[in-house]
Amino acid sequence: MRLRIDHTTVYDYEKAATYALHQVRKRPHDTDAQTVISWDLVLEGARSEARYVDHHGNHVELVSIEPDARRVSISCKGEVETRDTAGVLSNDRLVPPLWLYRRFTPLTKVGKGVRALVSQLGRDPDLSLETLHTLMNLIAEAVVYDTEPTGPDTSAEEALAIGHGVCQDHAHVFTSAARLLGFPARYVSGYMMMLDRVDQDAGHAWAEAWVDGLGWVGFDAANRVCPDERYIQVATGLDYREAGPMTGVMYGGEQEVLSVNVQVQQ
Repeated sequence: MRLRIDHTTVYDYEKAATYALHQVRKRPHDTDAQTVISWDLVLEGARSEARYVDHHGNHVELVSIEPDARRVSISCKGEVETRDTAGVLSNDRLVPPLWLYRRFTPLTKVGKGVRALVSQLGRDPDLSLETLHTLMNLIAEAVVYDTEPTGPDTSAEEALAIGHGVCQDHAHVFTSAARLLGFPARYVSGYMMMLDRVDQDAGHAWAEAWVDGLGWVGFDAANRVCPDERYIQVATGLDYREAGPMTGVMYGGEQEVLSVNVQVQQ
């Protein structure tokens, strides 16, 4: 399947930022499941300072905001040929050693919520594909999809306590629980084509766990499926802070108004 992406993020400021530097991760890469046909990033009110590949293998653009800019637009457009691999990436790009993906972060730390979730798998669950599928469904039941109560800094434990969240929260809970079980696991950001619409609310997020004999296997608890040809992987990391579309620092920029437009279509 060939998918076309049109993703524009616009920041409007009542008072311009005095300084801002962002890591932009919006450029996908080739994997077993996808081949990038074309991709362009257009900046308005900002400029590219550097491009590099980070330690997770992500394409990163270092972007600064132009002095006195009160409107900043970051837009990407492209086409990607996708394939259904049942969520399995056996020939992934160069990444760090697997032990790194067993490390917990502030957003994926384990507390009583994650431990209670994992306990539902029984005593000494197998490190198997079946266990991960069961975990995915448990997370979908424990965290009801809701765009209101959580944000980028919501941890896995907080999302479980609230009982509501978005795909980002599902991904954090999955990576936390999978690591507790003993699986290397990572957060994934990207896109998913909805079958009933072109305009999307935002990009998408899911998680991947390393299964011996298979490789990285994706699990989208928000939709209770493994990624298929409707998905485009853009970036991976230990959590949102390492794989989110944009992270960085800013000084000034008062009364920010953010608008995001994402279109994904065949």
